[in-house]
Amino acid sequence: MTKLRVAGIGVAAVAALSLAACSSSDTASSGSSSSSMAPSSSMAAPSSSAASADGVTTNADVFGPACSQLPQGSAPGSLDSMGPQPVASAASTNPLLTKLVAAVKATNLVDTLNSQQAITVFAPADPAFAALGDAKFAELAGKPAELAPILQYHVVGKRYDAKGLASAGSLDTLNTAGGPLKIEGSGENMTVNGAKILCGNIPTKNATVFVIDKVLTPGTNK
Repeated sequence: MTKLRVAGIGVAAVAALSLAACSSSDTASSGSSSSSMAPSSSMAAPSSSAASADGVTTNADVFGPACSQLPQGSAPGSLDSMGPQPVASAASTNPLLTKLVAAVKATNLVDTLNSQQAITVFAPADPAFAALGDAKFAELAGKPAELAPILQYHVVGKRYDAKGLASAGSLDTLNTAGGPLKIEGSGENMTVNGAKILCGNIPTKNATVFVIDKVLTPGTNK
């Protein structure tokens, strides 16, 4: 986990934060300890290729208006395809997360994320970075040391499903100095520090992913 704290999944997140300065073992509804992203209704998901054990989410649990944008069947980026893969590998095929994936690869974080045992990842969708130009994104991608606090604020060291998040109310992240994440509402109406869940409860081998519509800023709930 130490390595995770000094890595750079939050590349684009830091960029978005800078922009703002100028103008959240297995899942249970209560969470379990870890060792080491348009309107419409929720997607009617197919049966999961990832086993449901001790509360781990399945495709049937996935919800959110952007889930319908995922490929179907067993195509790369589909729920069936992502389920058996560790989180960074799964995210690399997700069409909602191309900018975040580019940041992860730029900072060599793939192996670090894939090696975690049970985490929850709040992943900003591509539109969350719309205000950021390509040049600035590329520049910040080369500064991993500056990205750690933002990275830590998007990853929780326990694996939660949506029910677990709603029950928790607030969650500590890997960035403990940034304050807890505030979870409000439930299901389709759930928010994380005010960010809406565009596609949530996405199951991967070692994490549950919640694609959100904005970058989370440390310190906002302190």
